Amino acid sequence: MGRRRRSSPDSRVPAVFAPAKVNLFLHVGAPEPSGYHPICSLMTFADVGDRVSAAGADALDLVVDGPFARELAGEGDNLVLRAARALIAEARRPVPPIALRLEKRLPVASGLGGGSSDAGAALRLMREALALDVSDARLEAVAASLGADGAACLWGRPALAQGRGERLSPAPAMPVLDAVLVNPGAPVSTADVYRRFDAAGAFGSVEPPAAPEAFESPQEVAAWLAGQRNDLEAPALAVAPAVGAALETLRAEPETLLARVSGSGGTCFALCAGDIEAESLAERLQALAPDWWVVRCRLGGPSPDAA
Repeated sequence: MGRRRRSSPDSRVPAVFAPAKVNLFLHVGAPEPSGYHPICSLMTFADVGDRVSAAGADALDLVVDGPFARELAGEGDNLVLRAARALIAEARRPVPPIALRLEKRLPVASGLGGGSSDAGAALRLMREALALDVSDARLEAVAASLGADGAACLWGRPALAQGRGERLSPAPAMPVLDAVLVNPGAPVSTADVYRRFDAAGAFGSVEPPAAPEAFESPQEVAAWLAGQRNDLEAPALAVAPAVGAALETLRAEPETLLARVSGSGGTCFALCAGDIEAESLAERLQALAPDWWVVRCRLGGPSPDAA
């Protein structure tokens, strides 16, 4: 009897979308004895992001291309490969070798959860392409082991994240939000931001704020968010003053309902009343600062598996 041939990745599985994560608010508490900070954050996801695809290979491999591939040069063990290895271990059976391709469209170290979202996309893709018998709960546990944003970025759905980011609950119902993302090209180190945050000692409450079950309009969302905060915004601006300049520019524009830094910085977002306002704002910023990464997007848009 001939030797059984192990299956190759299913070529019918399309490229998997890895959406940009945006922290609409981010409340951060005092560090625990372990050094981790408890958080409370309302996360949503954009219709812009990276893409991960797969093909058969002789060994586990990763190729990175796209507009921001150069910024990952030298990262031979990034989150996509770590996710792949963790899932292979979780599968508890021989897994065919797979070559992963990451099309890097999001800036690196930008506060958009790109690495975590890429890892989540790789996990979803590998489970489907290799027909792995790994439940959603086990897949989420693997994602959570990779970092604070891992569990939320696995599914790419709006969520309220608590604890270290692994405790997820449904977000209030919101309309799809038209927005503009702006990154001035200054990578921001999360470790540096937290060092400044800890030195300042301005730790906030991480109890979920009171919120309606549903918001009716972007204006209502923006008004409620104005009462929340990003506790990492001030230290992020101290680490990268260029981000502060981008934030001030956004806040001065007439189309902006609310502007804030996302996550630990690098990228700012502006919420707008609608598509026309977002398009107008994005076009003006692109003309004003052609060296900035400026993208019009919708938050809470397509499913994470959109092609």
